[in-house]
Amino acid sequence: MRAIFINRFFYPDHSATSQMLSDLAFGLAQDSIEVTVITSRLHYDGNDNKLAPHETISGIEVRRIWTTRFGRSRLKLRAIDYLTFYLSAAWTLLRMTARGDLVVAMTDPPMLSVVAAPIAKIRGARLVNWLQDLFPEVADALYSGGKLSAVLLRTLRKLRNISLRQADMNVAIGELMVERLRQVDIPAERLCVRHNWADCKGITPIAPRHNPLRAEWNLGNDFIVGYSGNLGRAHEFEPILAAIQTIEHDDDRLARPSIRWLFIGGGHAFERLKEEVDKRGLTSVVFRPYQPRSQLAQSLSAADVHIVTLKPELEGLIVPSKFYGTAAAGRPVLFIGASGGEIDRLTKQHNCGQTVANGDGKALANAILALSRDPKLTSRMGENARRACEDFYDKSIAIQGWARMLRGLSVTAEMPSAAERDQTYRPEITDTVLTE
Repeated sequence: MRAIFINRFFYPDHSATSQMLSDLAFGLAQDSIEVTVITSRLHYDGNDNKLAPHETISGIEVRRIWTTRFGRSRLKLRAIDYLTFYLSAAWTLLRMTARGDLVVAMTDPPMLSVVAAPIAKIRGARLVNWLQDLFPEVADALYSGGKLSAVLLRTLRKLRNISLRQADMNVAIGELMVERLRQVDIPAERLCVRHNWADCKGITPIAPRHNPLRAEWNLGNDFIVGYSGNLGRAHEFEPILAAIQTIEHDDDRLARPSIRWLFIGGGHAFERLKEEVDKRGLTSVVFRPYQPRSQLAQSLSAADVHIVTLKPELEGLIVPSKFYGTAAAGRPVLFIGASGGEIDRLTKQHNCGQTVANGDGKALANAILALSRDPKLTSRMGENARRACEDFYDKSIAIQGWARMLRGLSVTAEMPSAAERDQTYRPEITDTVLTE
């Protein structure tokens, strides 16, 4: 059995989809599955260091194809980068795919399934779509405010849905995403949920007094509210700014622990947030760049609680992967977004956080103040988060599940029944996870 993965970024790149793919590919290779990756020669962050067009890394064959390198500064130029990747990937996939191979298409660039589906059919390969988001709905919500041409949207959706129906399996990263796909008549037997993950061995909870980054960043014994990762178009920061202002002007601030805010990462809105903090004269905010993956345990543990945010209109289209790293670090999650959304469901399911409505800075401030005054509750939620990650969202569990699924697809032409899929891919939540 050979699994051929297609994604625009792969190791040593550190973007989100690259890290997920790298984790899975190396894990499957260690599980005696032959793995090939078709990817670009680019770095997500624009690094100009050239990557080898063809190499073997820890037993994985890596084919880095030619694309243009215009970057993300302008939408039209990015589209050209996408188009050249589609063309190069299609040609490479057509040449190297053999009968019985498993082609796993991710979603960077969008709609890779449309490219992969006909080639997999021609070559007698199996197609698995690994859906990190749903396009074109995400683009319509983020970039056009619902103003994309109705004809264009219908055309793109139709092409996307045809390719998903032709696949042997479509792997969604959340239950709400599956619900969206069922609404467009993707057969239930060709859908399953495989959550993203965190590495519970690499990311472990570190007590504040033992965390060198807290000392290096001068955080002292303050109560730290963290945000780690990309702050982009899918995320709202206005309620965060409102909460910072509310807490800094709190009349009761002398009777409670000092509260500070730690933002680690980058993204479309990161610089805008910095500008607003300076403009409003806020003094309790610390900014740091992305940290090396080897220091994630320290950087995530530097905060006492983490914020995760998602615009409500994106529920079912995206699942913020920040939840899993936060859980691995044993920290509670404060989710800004829709009640009933994916992260809201997870925090309630595992009793490891709280949800506040999008735009409600006052409610966010109140939730933070309450946690700062109740260290036992904060600790208990953090312990529940860590337990959930160990039991359900650890990297080793995810790799084992993927390996079982891929081997199952490779040895039989029949799809597993719904009951078998539920038993294999959706472990039950135990009472111990839900208890405080």
